Amino acid sequence: MSPKRDSFKDFVLDQLTDLHGLTCRAMFGGYGLYHGDMFFGIIHKGRLYFKVTIATASRYKAHSMKPFQPNAKQTLKSFYEVPIDVIENAEALTQWATEAVEK
Repeated sequence: MSPKRDSFKDFVLDQLTDLHGLTCRAMFGGYGLYHGDMFFGIIHKGRLYFKVTIATASRYKAHSMKPFQPNAKQTLKSFYEVPIDVIENAEALTQWATEAVEK
């Protein structure tokens, strides 16, 4: 792992301090975010993705965010990139994370 990727992960985890029960596990060259047993987030190549529902996907699309694409042949439309302005605002990020967990 590059230091940049790890520092981004650390920043995201710091921003989500108020989300009690959050754990982070290394997976497939990135990290998976869990709330209890619920897998709700992916940190991959310096980007953050949250699980979306029909109700929440429109918010991500309104910010021109794209679904998670780990490689050229695979797109996971159930996870969308979180906008940087949300990542930089701990309160907003915690709210978006909570919505991803609640599905």
